[in-house]
Amino acid sequence: MNHNQFIYKVDKKMRLADFDPNSMADFGDEQQAQVSLEKNAADIADYQDMLMAHETNGLLIIFQAMDGAGKDATIKNVMSNLDPQGCEMKMFKAPSEKEVKHDYLWRAAQSVPARGQIGIFNRSYYEHVIVERIHPEKLARQNLPDSATGKDIWKKRFRHINNFEEYLLDNGIHVLKFFLNLSKEEQREKLLERMKRPEKKWKFALEDLEDRQHWDKYMKVYEEAFNQTSTKTAPWYIIPDNHRWVARACVASIILEKLKSLHSKYPDTNEKQKKEMAKAQSQLEKESVSDTK
Repeated sequence: MNHNQFIYKVDKKMRLADFDPNSMADFGDEQQAQVSLEKNAADIADYQDMLMAHETNGLLIIFQAMDGAGKDATIKNVMSNLDPQGCEMKMFKAPSEKEVKHDYLWRAAQSVPARGQIGIFNRSYYEHVIVERIHPEKLARQNLPDSATGKDIWKKRFRHINNFEEYLLDNGIHVLKFFLNLSKEEQREKLLERMKRPEKKWKFALEDLEDRQHWDKYMKVYEEAFNQTSTKTAPWYIIPDNHRWVARACVASIILEKLKSLHSKYPDTNEKQKKEMAKAQSQLEKESVSDTK
């Protein structure tokens, strides 16, 4: 699969409208996408094991989307085979009273994966340059000094985020950023489904409808965020999401490619380890012989 088709390329002066949420990507039908997803999800688990064995790189995976885009289900389907010992997910809900008193990147920094680990952010610090532009009352809650606000606040925050992601990479933590690109009409269908199906009703919140009224504003601020933070080291992948099976297969393929680029085999043993294993093997084999006498 050509993953370049999903990258938001700032140097090409792209727009969010350049990405079709109804795209089938490279898949002919749902069955083909499902086969790809299942194979790649299994391979992701194998390469996660290599990541854990090396402990030299970590991977942070960020999911952003409008309500109804299926972030939870995408994470569940793509990452279902992961070893929980090497993976942790963080959901970025409204900040707590403690969190709101810290800088806006503080809670993200607390949840960055260690080297050898995979971290998943269901929403992320990008909420602070998207949602807070639509809902200024959320920004006001932070009680920031005048020097931290003003007309340049978003420009400053974009710079902070780029620096933060570059800092992570410099320390071996790679960042993958996915935007599940759902159309407004498809969101309407998904929200209706959420209200009608018993197993989905618990997910419904009136805020979902309130935010829908700001759809055009959200698209505008998302587009600006992509233009300011889609970099060579941490590009944004705009994933077609009207067909959930397409989105899941595409995300799995991209994650697998990233893991393969980090480690393609298990770490070699050094001379000291080889001697220690030879000694241990000899000891265990002697125990086996003596036990049979």
